[in-house]
Amino acid sequence: MMLKTMLEALSLPESGHAPDLPVTGLAYHSEKVVPGDLFVCIKGYKTDGHRYLGKAVEKGAAAAVVEEIQAGIPIPQYRVANSRQALAALADLFYDHPSRKIKVIGVTATNGKTTTTFMTNAILEEHGLKTGLIGTVIIKVGNTVRPAVLTTPESLDLHHLFYQMVQQGISHVTMEASSSGLELYRVGNVDFDIVAVNNISREHIDLHGSFEAYFNAKARLVREANPGQWAIFNLDCPNSASLVEQTRAKTLTYGLKNSGGDCLVKDLDLSTGRARFTVELQKPGLAGTLGAGVRRFPVELSVLGLHSVYNAMVAILSGLLCGVPVAVIQRALRSFRGVERRFELIFEDEFKVIDDHFANNGNIHVTLETLKFMDYRNLHVVYAIRGSRGVTVNRESAEALAHWAPVLGVKEIIATTSSSHVTDKDAVTGEEREAFQAVMNSAGLSTVICDELPEAVAKGLSRVRPGDILLLAGCQGMDHGARICLEQIHQRNPHLGREKVFQALQNRVAGM
Repeated sequence: MMLKTMLEALSLPESGHAPDLPVTGLAYHSEKVVPGDLFVCIKGYKTDGHRYLGKAVEKGAAAAVVEEIQAGIPIPQYRVANSRQALAALADLFYDHPSRKIKVIGVTATNGKTTTTFMTNAILEEHGLKTGLIGTVIIKVGNTVRPAVLTTPESLDLHHLFYQMVQQGISHVTMEASSSGLELYRVGNVDFDIVAVNNISREHIDLHGSFEAYFNAKARLVREANPGQWAIFNLDCPNSASLVEQTRAKTLTYGLKNSGGDCLVKDLDLSTGRARFTVELQKPGLAGTLGAGVRRFPVELSVLGLHSVYNAMVAILSGLLCGVPVAVIQRALRSFRGVERRFELIFEDEFKVIDDHFANNGNIHVTLETLKFMDYRNLHVVYAIRGSRGVTVNRESAEALAHWAPVLGVKEIIATTSSSHVTDKDAVTGEEREAFQAVMNSAGLSTVICDELPEAVAKGLSRVRPGDILLLAGCQGMDHGARICLEQIHQRNPHLGREKVFQALQNRVAGM
Protein backbone atom coordinates (compact mmCIF):
# COMPACT_ATOMS: atom_id res chain seq x y z
CA MET A 1 0.00 0.00 0.00
CA MET A 2 1.26 3.50 -0.76
CA LEU A 3 2.21 5.79 2.10
CA LYS A 4 0.07 8.60 0.68
CA THR A 5 -3.04 6.40 0.79
CA MET A 6 -2.37 5.45 4.40
CA LEU A 7 -1.81 9.05 5.50
CA GLU A 8 -5.03 10.11 3.79
CA ALA A 9 -6.87 7.66 6.07
CA LEU A 10 -5.56 9.68 9.01
CA SER A 11 -6.79 12.96 7.42
CA LEU A 12 -3.33 14.47 7.67
CA PRO A 13 -2.90 17.76 5.73
CA GLU A 14 0.60 16.74 4.58
CA SER A 15 -0.68 13.53 2.98
CA GLY A 16 -0.89 15.31 -0.37
CA HIS A 17 2.83 16.01 -0.24
CA ALA A 18 3.88 12.52 0.91
CA PRO A 19 6.52 10.80 -1.21
CA ASP A 20 5.46 8.07 -3.62
CA LEU A 21 6.63 5.44 -1.17
CA PRO A 22 5.33 1.86 -0.91
CA VAL A 23 4.66 0.58 2.62
CA THR A 24 5.18 -3.16 3.03
CA GLY A 25 3.81 -3.45 6.55
CA LEU A 26 3.11 -1.84 9.91
CA ALA A 27 4.98 -2.15 13.19
CA TYR A 28 4.81 -0.66 16.68
CA HIS A 29 7.63 -2.75 18.21
CA SER A 30 11.11 -1.87 16.96
CA GLU A 31 12.33 -5.48 17.15
CA LYS A 32 9.61 -6.54 14.72
CA VAL A 33 10.34 -3.94 12.06
CA VAL A 34 11.21 -5.22 8.58
CA PRO A 35 12.47 -3.05 5.70
CA GLY A 36 9.70 -0.92 4.21
CA ASP A 37 7.51 -0.82 7.34
CA LEU A 38 5.63 2.23 8.57
CA PHE A 39 6.61 2.45 12.25
CA VAL A 40 4.04 3.86 14.70
CA CYS A 41 5.38 5.23 17.98
CA ILE A 42 2.77 4.39 20.60
CA LYS A 43 2.79 5.27 24.29
CA GLY A 44 1.89 2.65 26.90
CA TYR A 45 1.53 2.58 30.68
CA LYS A 46 5.22 1.69 31.14
CA THR A 47 7.15 2.69 28.02
CA ASP A 48 7.11 5.04 25.03
CA GLY A 49 7.67 3.88 21.46
CA HIS A 50 9.28 7.22 20.57
CA ARG A 51 12.36 6.04 22.48
CA TYR A 52 12.84 3.22 19.98
CA LEU A 53 12.38 5.12 16.72
CA GLY A 54 16.12 5.12 16.06
CA LYS A 55 16.20 1.35 16.43
CA ALA A 56 13.25 1.07 14.02
CA VAL A 57 15.17 3.13 11.46
CA GLU A 58 18.18 0.82 11.82
CA LYS A 59 15.87 -2.14 11.11
CA GLY A 60 14.64 -0.50 7.88
CA ALA A 61 11.51 1.52 8.74
CA ALA A 62 10.56 3.68 5.75
CA ALA A 63 8.53 6.30 7.63
CA ALA A 64 7.07 6.92 11.07
CA VAL A 65 3.88 8.13 12.68
CA VAL A 66 4.61 10.03 15.89
CA GLU A 67 3.02 12.26 18.48
CA GLU A 68 6.25 14.24 18.84
CA ILE A 69 8.75 14.83 16.02
CA GLN A 70 12.09 13.24 16.93
CA ALA A 71 15.29 15.08 16.06
CA GLY A 72 18.03 13.40 14.06
CA ILE A 73 15.81 10.79 12.45
CA PRO A 74 16.54 10.36 8.69
CA ILE A 75 13.07 9.14 7.62
CA PRO A 76 9.80 11.07 7.13
CA GLN A 77 7.82 11.57 10.35
CA TYR A 78 4.11 12.39 10.41
CA ARG A 79 2.63 13.87 13.55
CA VAL A 80 -0.78 12.84 14.92
CA ALA A 81 -2.64 13.76 18.09
CA ASN A 82 -2.98 10.14 19.22
CA SER A 83 -0.71 7.52 17.69
CA ARG A 84 -2.72 4.65 19.18
CA GLN A 85 -5.83 5.83 17.38
CA ALA A 86 -3.71 6.18 14.26
CA LEU A 87 -2.33 2.64 14.60
CA ALA A 88 -5.86 1.23 14.83
CA ALA A 89 -7.03 3.15 11.76
CA LEU A 90 -3.93 2.19 9.76
CA ALA A 91 -4.18 -1.49 10.73
CA ASP A 92 -7.86 -1.61 9.79
CA LEU A 93 -7.07 -0.03 6.41
CA PHE A 94 -3.97 -2.14 5.73
CA TYR A 95 -5.88 -5.39 6.29
CA ASP A 96 -8.87 -4.15 4.25
CA HIS A 97 -11.34 -3.65 7.11
CA PRO A 98 -11.50 -7.34 8.15
CA SER A 99 -13.88 -6.94 11.11
CA ARG A 100 -16.56 -5.68 8.71
CA LYS A 101 -16.55 -9.13 7.10
CA ILE A 102 -17.14 -11.05 10.35
CA LYS A 103 -19.85 -10.83 13.01
CA VAL A 104 -17.93 -9.53 16.06
CA ILE A 105 -19.24 -9.80 19.63
CA GLY A 106 -17.40 -7.69 22.24
CA VAL A 107 -17.83 -8.32 25.97
CA THR A 108 -16.63 -6.05 28.75
CA ALA A 109 -17.01 -6.57 32.49
CA THR A 110 -14.99 -6.38 35.66
CA ASN A 111 -15.74 -10.04 36.25
CA GLY A 112 -16.83 -12.79 33.89
CA LYS A 113 -15.51 -11.62 30.50
CA THR A 114 -13.62 -14.84 29.92
CA THR A 115 -16.41 -17.24 30.85
CA THR A 116 -18.97 -15.19 28.92
CA THR A 117 -16.90 -15.27 25.73
CA PHE A 118 -16.26 -19.01 26.09
CA MET A 119 -19.98 -19.65 26.66
CA THR A 120 -20.92 -17.56 23.65
CA ASN A 121 -18.36 -19.35 21.52
CA ALA A 122 -19.72 -22.72 22.67
CA ILE A 123 -23.23 -21.70 21.57
CA LEU A 124 -22.01 -20.55 18.16
CA GLU A 125 -19.95 -23.71 17.65
CA GLU A 126 -22.88 -25.91 18.67
CA HIS A 127 -24.81 -24.23 15.85
CA GLY A 128 -22.12 -25.37 13.42
CA LEU A 129 -20.56 -21.95 12.87
CA LYS A 130 -16.83 -21.51 12.28
CA THR A 131 -15.65 -19.27 15.10
CA GLY A 132 -12.81 -17.23 16.53
CA LEU A 133 -12.19 -16.36 20.17
CA ILE A 134 -9.94 -13.61 21.54
CA GLY A 135 -9.48 -13.41 25.29
CA THR A 136 -7.38 -13.61 28.43
CA VAL A 137 -6.75 -17.35 28.32
CA ILE A 138 -6.51 -18.23 24.63
CA ILE A 139 -6.72 -16.90 21.11
CA LYS A 140 -8.59 -19.26 18.82
CA VAL A 141 -8.57 -18.92 15.05
CA GLY A 142 -10.73 -21.72 13.70
CA ASN A 143 -9.14 -24.95 14.94
CA THR A 144 -5.85 -23.28 15.93
CA VAL A 145 -5.50 -22.32 19.58
CA ARG A 146 -2.63 -20.55 21.36
CA PRO A 147 -2.21 -18.92 24.79
CA ALA A 148 -3.10 -15.22 24.98
CA VAL A 149 -0.50 -12.58 25.90
CA LEU A 150 -2.79 -9.59 26.52
CA THR A 151 -6.46 -9.54 27.50
CA THR A 152 -7.03 -7.38 24.42
CA PRO A 153 -4.29 -7.54 21.74
CA GLU A 154 -2.74 -4.34 20.38
CA SER A 155 -4.82 -2.97 17.52
CA LEU A 156 -2.34 -4.03 14.82
CA ASP A 157 -2.30 -7.61 16.13
CA LEU A 158 -6.08 -7.58 16.55
CA HIS A 159 -6.83 -6.48 12.98
CA HIS A 160 -4.28 -9.02 11.72
CA LEU A 161 -6.16 -11.71 13.65
CA PHE A 162 -9.41 -10.62 12.03
CA TYR A 163 -7.66 -10.74 8.63
CA GLN A 164 -6.51 -14.32 9.32
CA MET A 165 -10.03 -15.24 10.36
CA VAL A 166 -11.47 -13.85 7.13
CA GLN A 167 -8.90 -15.86 5.17
CA GLN A 168 -9.99 -19.02 6.98
CA GLY A 169 -13.69 -18.48 6.42
CA ILE A 170 -14.57 -17.71 10.04
CA SER A 171 -17.97 -16.06 10.33
CA HIS A 172 -18.26 -15.17 14.04
CA VAL A 173 -15.74 -14.04 16.64
CA THR A 174 -16.24 -13.36 20.34
CA MET A 175 -13.72 -11.21 22.17
CA GLU A 176 -12.99 -9.70 25.55
CA ALA A 177 -12.68 -5.92 25.65
CA SER A 178 -10.60 -4.97 28.68
CA SER A 179 -10.50 -1.53 30.28
CA SER A 180 -6.89 -1.04 29.18
CA GLY A 181 -7.74 -2.31 25.69
CA LEU A 182 -10.52 0.26 25.43
CA GLU A 183 -8.55 3.13 26.95
CA LEU A 184 -5.50 2.43 24.76
CA TYR A 185 -7.55 2.14 21.54
CA ARG A 186 -6.61 -1.51 21.05
CA VAL A 187 -10.16 -2.12 19.81
CA GLY A 188 -10.08 1.02 17.70
CA ASN A 189 -11.85 0.71 14.31
CA VAL A 190 -13.31 -2.71 15.19
CA ASP A 191 -16.73 -3.06 13.58
CA PHE A 192 -18.68 -4.69 16.42
CA ASP A 193 -22.10 -6.19 15.76
CA ILE A 194 -22.93 -6.89 19.41
CA VAL A 195 -21.42 -5.34 22.56
CA ALA A 196 -22.21 -6.25 26.15
CA VAL A 197 -21.59 -4.76 29.59
CA ASN A 198 -22.04 -7.50 32.17
CA ASN A 199 -20.87 -5.63 35.28
CA ILE A 200 -18.53 -2.83 36.36
CA SER A 201 -17.09 -2.68 39.87
CA ARG A 202 -13.89 -1.38 41.44
CA GLU A 203 -10.77 -2.76 39.73
CA HIS A 204 -7.50 -1.50 38.21
CA ILE A 205 -7.75 1.73 40.22
CA ASP A 206 -3.96 2.03 40.42
CA LEU A 207 -3.71 1.52 36.65
CA HIS A 208 -6.38 4.05 35.61
CA GLY A 209 -5.96 6.50 38.48
CA SER A 210 -9.58 6.48 39.67
CA PHE A 211 -12.76 4.46 39.46
CA GLU A 212 -14.28 7.16 37.29
CA ALA A 213 -11.48 6.79 34.74
CA TYR A 214 -11.83 2.99 34.83
CA PHE A 215 -15.62 3.25 34.40
CA ASN A 216 -15.28 5.65 31.49
CA ALA A 217 -12.82 3.31 29.77
CA LYS A 218 -15.31 0.43 30.05
CA ALA A 219 -18.20 2.66 28.98
CA ARG A 220 -16.54 3.50 25.68
CA LEU A 221 -17.57 0.11 24.30
CA VAL A 222 -21.24 1.15 24.35
CA ARG A 223 -20.93 4.93 24.22
CA GLU A 224 -19.15 4.63 20.88
CA ALA A 225 -21.52 1.99 19.48
CA ASN A 226 -23.57 2.96 16.44
CA PRO A 227 -27.29 2.52 15.65
CA GLY A 228 -26.61 -0.61 13.62
CA GLN A 229 -25.22 -2.48 16.62
CA TRP A 230 -26.86 -4.22 19.56
CA ALA A 231 -25.83 -3.43 23.15
CA ILE A 232 -26.62 -5.83 26.02
CA PHE A 233 -26.79 -4.56 29.63
CA ASN A 234 -27.09 -6.19 33.06
CA LEU A 235 -29.67 -4.15 34.98
CA ASP A 236 -28.72 -5.75 38.32
CA CYS A 237 -25.41 -3.87 38.15
CA PRO A 238 -26.10 -0.14 38.75
CA ASN A 239 -23.02 0.90 36.77
CA SER A 240 -24.02 -1.22 33.78
CA ALA A 241 -27.64 -0.04 34.02
CA SER A 242 -26.54 3.61 34.06
CA LEU A 243 -25.19 3.22 30.51
CA VAL A 244 -28.42 2.05 28.86
CA GLU A 245 -29.38 5.61 27.94
CA GLN A 246 -25.85 6.48 26.83
CA THR A 247 -25.64 4.43 23.66
CA ARG A 248 -26.97 4.90 20.15
CA ALA A 249 -27.15 1.13 19.68
CA LYS A 250 -30.29 -0.97 19.91
CA THR A 251 -30.49 -2.23 23.49
CA LEU A 252 -31.30 -5.48 25.27
CA THR A 253 -31.45 -5.57 29.06
CA TYR A 254 -31.61 -8.49 31.47
CA GLY A 255 -31.68 -9.15 35.21
CA LEU A 256 -32.21 -11.65 37.99
CA LYS A 257 -33.34 -9.11 40.57
CA ASN A 258 -34.44 -6.17 38.42
CA SER A 259 -37.91 -6.84 37.01
CA GLY A 260 -37.75 -4.06 34.42
CA GLY A 261 -35.48 -5.82 31.93
CA ASP A 262 -36.31 -7.03 28.45
CA CYS A 263 -35.25 -10.51 29.55
CA LEU A 264 -35.64 -11.93 33.06
CA VAL A 265 -34.32 -14.91 34.99
CA LYS A 266 -37.10 -16.79 36.79
CA ASP A 267 -37.31 -19.86 39.08
CA LEU A 268 -33.57 -19.88 39.84
CA ASP A 269 -32.32 -23.04 41.62
CA LEU A 270 -28.70 -23.08 42.81
CA SER A 271 -28.92 -25.81 45.46
CA THR A 272 -26.29 -27.97 43.77
CA GLY A 273 -24.19 -25.00 42.69
CA ARG A 274 -25.18 -25.64 39.07
CA ALA A 275 -27.96 -23.27 38.11
CA ARG A 276 -31.33 -24.20 36.69
CA PHE A 277 -33.56 -21.31 35.67
CA THR A 278 -36.15 -20.07 33.19
CA VAL A 279 -35.45 -17.33 30.67
CA GLU A 280 -38.46 -15.08 30.15
CA LEU A 281 -38.56 -12.54 27.31
CA GLN A 282 -40.63 -9.69 28.70
CA LYS A 283 -40.65 -7.04 26.01
CA PRO A 284 -43.62 -7.36 23.61
CA GLY A 285 -42.51 -8.79 20.29
CA LEU A 286 -38.99 -9.53 21.54
CA ALA A 287 -39.32 -13.28 20.97
CA GLY A 288 -40.13 -12.57 17.34
CA THR A 289 -37.35 -10.02 16.96
CA LEU A 290 -34.84 -12.52 18.32
CA GLY A 291 -36.29 -15.44 16.43
CA ALA A 292 -36.70 -17.34 19.69
CA GLY A 293 -40.12 -18.74 18.81
CA VAL A 294 -41.08 -18.86 22.51
CA ARG A 295 -41.24 -16.29 25.32
CA ARG A 296 -40.12 -18.73 28.06
CA PHE A 297 -37.61 -21.56 28.02
CA PRO A 298 -35.62 -23.49 30.65
CA VAL A 299 -31.82 -23.47 30.92
CA GLU A 300 -29.49 -25.83 32.79
CA LEU A 301 -25.85 -25.01 33.38
CA SER A 302 -23.08 -27.52 34.02
CA VAL A 303 -20.79 -24.86 35.50
CA LEU A 304 -21.07 -23.64 39.06
CA GLY A 305 -22.04 -20.24 40.35
CA LEU A 306 -24.56 -17.45 40.52
CA HIS A 307 -22.19 -15.37 38.38
CA SER A 308 -22.46 -18.07 35.70
CA VAL A 309 -26.15 -17.18 35.34
CA TYR A 310 -25.26 -13.57 34.49
CA ASN A 311 -22.57 -14.75 32.06
CA ALA A 312 -25.04 -17.17 30.48
CA MET A 313 -27.60 -14.42 29.93
CA VAL A 314 -25.16 -12.45 27.76
CA ALA A 315 -24.29 -15.63 25.87
CA ILE A 316 -27.96 -16.55 25.39
CA LEU A 317 -28.94 -13.11 24.08
CA SER A 318 -25.85 -12.99 21.83
CA GLY A 319 -26.74 -16.41 20.48
CA LEU A 320 -30.31 -15.38 19.75
CA LEU A 321 -29.10 -12.22 18.01
CA CYS A 322 -26.89 -14.45 15.85
CA GLY A 323 -29.85 -16.59 14.84
CA VAL A 324 -29.08 -19.62 17.02
CA PRO A 325 -32.23 -21.63 17.88
CA VAL A 326 -33.25 -21.96 21.53
CA ALA A 327 -32.78 -25.75 21.50
CA VAL A 328 -29.18 -25.35 20.33
CA ILE A 329 -28.50 -22.75 23.05
CA GLN A 330 -29.94 -25.07 25.70
CA ARG A 331 -27.82 -27.98 24.48
CA ALA A 332 -24.63 -25.90 24.32
CA LEU A 333 -24.99 -24.54 27.85
CA ARG A 334 -25.85 -27.96 29.26
CA SER A 335 -22.61 -29.37 27.87
CA PHE A 336 -20.37 -26.34 28.52
CA ARG A 337 -17.80 -27.34 31.14
CA GLY A 338 -16.43 -23.92 32.00
CA VAL A 339 -13.11 -22.08 31.96
CA GLU A 340 -10.16 -22.84 34.14
CA ARG A 341 -10.01 -21.02 37.48
CA ARG A 342 -13.47 -19.51 37.10
CA PHE A 343 -15.33 -21.12 40.03
CA GLU A 344 -14.08 -24.41 38.59
CA LEU A 345 -14.98 -27.66 40.35
CA ILE A 346 -11.68 -29.56 40.14
CA PHE A 347 -12.41 -32.41 42.57
CA GLU A 348 -15.67 -34.01 43.63
CA ASP A 349 -15.64 -37.12 45.80
CA GLU A 350 -16.19 -37.19 49.57
CA PHE A 351 -15.56 -33.45 49.50
CA LYS A 352 -15.39 -30.77 46.81
CA VAL A 353 -12.48 -28.55 45.74
CA ILE A 354 -13.39 -25.33 43.90
CA ASP A 355 -10.74 -23.18 42.19
CA ASP A 356 -11.45 -19.48 41.58
CA HIS A 357 -9.19 -16.63 40.50
CA PHE A 358 -10.65 -14.05 42.98
CA ALA A 359 -9.45 -11.13 40.85
CA ASN A 360 -11.02 -8.32 42.91
CA ASN A 361 -13.60 -7.57 45.56
CA GLY A 362 -16.47 -7.68 43.07
CA ASN A 363 -15.43 -11.13 41.91
CA ILE A 364 -15.09 -12.27 45.53
CA HIS A 365 -18.58 -11.05 46.45
CA VAL A 366 -20.20 -12.86 43.50
CA THR A 367 -18.27 -16.09 44.12
CA LEU A 368 -19.01 -16.25 47.82
CA GLU A 369 -22.66 -15.32 47.27
CA THR A 370 -22.94 -18.48 45.16
CA LEU A 371 -21.66 -20.58 48.06
CA LYS A 372 -24.51 -19.22 50.17
CA PHE A 373 -26.93 -21.15 47.94
CA MET A 374 -24.96 -24.42 47.94
CA ASP A 375 -25.36 -27.40 50.27
CA TYR A 376 -22.20 -28.38 52.18
CA ARG A 377 -21.00 -29.11 55.73
CA ASN A 378 -18.09 -26.68 56.25
CA LEU A 379 -16.22 -24.28 53.98
CA HIS A 380 -12.42 -23.93 54.14
CA VAL A 381 -10.61 -21.11 52.33
CA VAL A 382 -7.02 -21.03 51.11
CA TYR A 383 -6.40 -17.52 49.78
CA ALA A 384 -3.43 -16.22 47.78
CA ILE A 385 -2.79 -12.56 48.58
CA ARG A 386 -2.58 -10.64 45.30
CA GLY A 387 0.94 -9.36 44.87
CA SER A 388 2.10 -5.99 43.53
CA ARG A 389 -1.45 -4.70 43.01
CA GLY A 390 -1.34 -2.16 45.81
CA VAL A 391 -2.71 -1.77 49.32
CA THR A 392 -6.15 -0.61 48.12
CA VAL A 393 -6.87 -3.73 46.05
CA ASN A 394 -5.70 -6.05 48.82
CA ARG A 395 -7.60 -4.23 51.54
CA GLU A 396 -10.84 -4.30 49.50
CA SER A 397 -10.39 -7.99 48.70
CA ALA A 398 -9.77 -8.77 52.37
CA GLU A 399 -12.87 -6.77 53.32
CA ALA A 400 -14.96 -8.82 50.89
CA LEU A 401 -13.63 -12.03 52.47
CA ALA A 402 -14.33 -10.67 55.94
CA HIS A 403 -17.90 -9.72 54.93
CA TRP A 404 -18.78 -13.23 53.78
CA ALA A 405 -16.88 -15.28 56.37
CA PRO A 406 -19.59 -15.13 59.09
CA VAL A 407 -22.36 -15.60 56.52
CA LEU A 408 -20.70 -18.81 55.31
CA GLY A 409 -19.56 -20.02 58.73
CA VAL A 410 -15.85 -19.46 58.03
CA LYS A 411 -13.80 -18.77 61.17
CA GLU A 412 -10.31 -19.14 59.72
CA ILE A 413 -8.58 -17.97 56.54
CA ILE A 414 -5.43 -19.75 55.41
CA ALA A 415 -3.48 -17.25 53.33
CA THR A 416 -0.27 -17.46 51.33
CA THR A 417 2.17 -15.12 49.63
CA SER A 418 3.06 -17.97 47.22
CA SER A 419 6.69 -16.85 47.32
CA SER A 420 8.13 -19.61 45.12
CA HIS A 421 5.20 -19.65 42.68
CA VAL A 422 5.06 -16.05 41.47
CA THR A 423 7.36 -13.87 39.40
CA ASP A 424 8.70 -10.53 40.62
CA LYS A 425 5.81 -8.63 39.02
CA ASP A 426 3.33 -10.57 41.22
CA ALA A 427 5.34 -10.72 44.45
CA VAL A 428 3.45 -9.74 47.61
CA THR A 429 4.88 -6.66 49.30
CA GLY A 430 5.11 -6.20 53.05
CA GLU A 431 2.49 -3.45 52.88
CA GLU A 432 0.05 -5.71 51.01
CA ARG A 433 0.50 -8.50 53.55
CA GLU A 434 -0.02 -6.05 56.41
CA ALA A 435 -3.16 -4.62 54.77
CA PHE A 436 -4.65 -8.12 54.50
CA GLN A 437 -3.75 -9.01 58.09
CA ALA A 438 -5.14 -5.74 59.45
CA VAL A 439 -8.57 -6.42 57.93
CA MET A 440 -8.58 -10.00 59.23
CA ASN A 441 -7.68 -8.78 62.73
CA SER A 442 -10.38 -6.13 62.64
CA ALA A 443 -12.95 -8.74 61.61
CA GLY A 444 -11.86 -11.14 64.35
CA LEU A 445 -10.93 -13.84 61.83
CA SER A 446 -8.20 -16.31 62.69
CA THR A 447 -5.51 -16.32 60.00
CA VAL A 448 -2.58 -18.52 59.09
CA ILE A 449 -0.20 -16.94 56.58
CA CYS A 450 2.19 -19.29 54.80
CA ASP A 451 5.06 -18.09 52.64
CA GLU A 452 4.78 -21.15 50.40
CA LEU A 453 1.72 -22.25 48.42
CA PRO A 454 2.12 -26.05 48.99
CA GLU A 455 2.17 -25.51 52.76
CA ALA A 456 -1.02 -23.44 52.63
CA VAL A 457 -2.81 -26.03 50.47
CA ALA A 458 -1.71 -28.83 52.79
CA LYS A 459 -3.11 -26.97 55.80
CA GLY A 460 -6.41 -26.50 53.98
CA LEU A 461 -6.66 -30.19 53.08
CA SER A 462 -5.82 -31.20 56.65
CA ARG A 463 -9.00 -29.47 57.83
CA VAL A 464 -11.33 -30.98 55.21
CA ARG A 465 -13.87 -33.64 56.19
CA PRO A 466 -16.55 -35.48 54.14
CA GLY A 467 -19.21 -33.10 52.87
CA ASP A 468 -16.92 -30.06 53.06
CA ILE A 469 -15.79 -27.62 50.38
CA LEU A 470 -12.20 -26.43 50.01
CA LEU A 471 -11.99 -23.14 48.09
CA LEU A 472 -8.67 -22.31 46.41
CA ALA A 473 -8.88 -18.58 45.87
CA GLY A 474 -6.56 -16.02 44.34
CA CYS A 475 -5.07 -14.74 41.10
CA GLN A 476 -1.48 -15.34 39.98
CA GLY A 477 -0.43 -16.69 43.38
CA MET A 478 -2.98 -19.50 43.19
CA ASP A 479 -2.44 -20.46 39.53
CA HIS A 480 -0.49 -23.57 40.63
CA GLY A 481 -2.81 -24.32 43.55
CA ALA A 482 -5.04 -26.79 41.72
CA ARG A 483 -2.13 -28.95 40.57
CA ILE A 484 -0.54 -28.89 44.03
CA CYS A 485 -3.86 -29.70 45.71
CA LEU A 486 -4.63 -32.64 43.43
CA GLU A 487 -1.08 -33.98 43.84
CA GLN A 488 -1.57 -33.95 47.60
CA ILE A 489 -5.02 -35.55 47.32
CA HIS A 490 -3.59 -38.31 45.12
CA GLN A 491 -0.71 -38.95 47.51
CA ARG A 492 -3.17 -39.38 50.37
CA ASN A 493 -5.68 -41.40 48.33
CA PRO A 494 -3.76 -43.43 45.71
CA HIS A 495 -6.73 -45.80 45.39
CA LEU A 496 -8.67 -43.06 43.57
CA GLY A 497 -6.40 -43.34 40.53
CA ARG A 498 -4.36 -40.52 39.03
CA GLU A 499 -6.55 -40.19 35.91
CA LYS A 500 -9.67 -39.61 37.97
CA VAL A 501 -8.02 -37.14 40.33
CA PHE A 502 -6.44 -35.04 37.58
CA GLN A 503 -9.31 -35.19 35.08
CA ALA A 504 -10.21 -31.51 35.57
CA LEU A 505 -6.71 -30.34 34.61
CA GLN A 506 -6.39 -32.18 31.28
CA ASN A 507 -6.67 -29.03 29.13
CA ARG A 508 -5.46 -26.44 31.62
CA VAL A 509 -3.03 -23.65 30.70
CA ALA A 510 -2.42 -21.88 34.05
CA GLY A 511 -0.11 -23.48 36.58
CA MET A 512 0.87 -26.46 34.43
